[in-house]
Amino acid sequence: MTPRFDAIGIVVSDMAASLAFYRRLGLDLPPGADKEPHVEAALPGGLRLMWDSAAALDEAPPPPGPGRLGLAFLCDGPEEVDRVYGELTGAGYEGVRAPWDAFWGQRYAVVRDPDGNGVDLFAPLGR
Repeated sequence: MTPRFDAIGIVVSDMAASLAFYRRLGLDLPPGADKEPHVEAALPGGLRLMWDSAAALDEAPPPPGPGRLGLAFLCDGPEEVDRVYGELTGAGYEGVRAPWDAFWGQRYAVVRDPDGNGVDLFAPLGR
């Protein structure tokens, strides 16, 4: 059997804070999951996004800052990139790069989740 890419895992220092962030991006995560050491969400196409508490894994929380993991969320259009970025930064999440029209033909923005991971918001320009 050939290995098949199946899941993306994030080690988090605060499960409730992390899940609250990803709920704002539209992921369906049950409220009771906030206290669990391991949480999974099914993604379109069959992939899974998984969160594991650093404490449950008996490891030190990951240091904050960029470079550990990057996720990208496709938005319905440039206006949605602006709206979602505004909602997230308005809720107190760190904006890394305000929405801009990138040279590769997309409206793009970047925010950080509670563990410092970069989360890109993007949509094709000209829709």
